[in-house]
Amino acid sequence: MSEKQSTVTTSAPATATTTDLERRTSSALVSEQGRTAIADTVVSKIAGLAAREISGVHDLGGGTARAVGAIRERIPGSRTNHSQGVAVEVGERQTAVDLDVVAEYGVAIADLAAAIRRNVISSVERMTGLEVTEVNITVHDVFVDDGSEADPEASSSRVE
Repeated sequence: MSEKQSTVTTSAPATATTTDLERRTSSALVSEQGRTAIADTVVSKIAGLAAREISGVHDLGGGTARAVGAIRERIPGSRTNHSQGVAVEVGERQTAVDLDVVAEYGVAIADLAAAIRRNVISSVERMTGLEVTEVNITVHDVFVDDGSEADPEASSSRVE
């Protein structure tokens, strides 16, 4: 009877160890040789660039973020913030993305959101190996091109 108990006790930890090993090696980022950590800013940049690739996305970010971004772009030597309007949560194997979008007028917002989701999920999963659990999109505004942003100095100067 004691032999059966020791056999059962011995086999249970072996099964748990095998399961743990399978779980750890199921991700390309975690292996027996080590683990790869991906920073939040990396996922934010990838998601931001992927969202901007979609036709119909005018800009990313809410009103305040866009205003700060416009000021930043006027400073000589400054770089574009590709993660503006993007918030992410990154774990060892998964990530979640929140996007703040300004859509162009005339674009079907439901179709735009679906296209953004597809591109963000595809880009993030392909480049990082992380599973994207969700992409939440908030449309903050609709951009109407009335020609006023084309040449702001031309309209501000009354005399030459």
